[in-house]
Amino acid sequence: MSILCCIRYEIDPFKLNEFEAYSKAWAEIIPACGGVLFGYFLPHEGTNNVALGLICFESLAAYEAYRSRLKTDERGRENFEMAQREKFILKEERTFLRAAEGFELLRFFNTGKAPESAA
Repeated sequence: MSILCCIRYEIDPFKLNEFEAYSKAWAEIIPACGGVLFGYFLPHEGTNNVALGLICFESLAAYEAYRSRLKTDERGRENFEMAQREKFILKEERTFLRAAEGFELLRFFNTGKAPESAA
């Protein structure tokens, strides 16, 4: 069974470009450290200070292994440091989700691989 880590960010809406650069950097870092990145999603209409990051893992144990690798990844450390320096992330929350019954057959949750359109 795969799990989805949904990261909800409260961001400074006046620093959207900085957050977008931060999210683009994760496109290479997350897969290199063992996560399957579904994507980052930025405000478009309505609320202007909420963004999401969606990452899939085989299990919570796989997530913990990913976090360990991420802590030693130079590019990951640089990206975290940039976020702290620029202060565009005001709050960050992680929620771990599983597919509801009947939806686990979706290829993303069944294989742990991102859909082709999101890759």
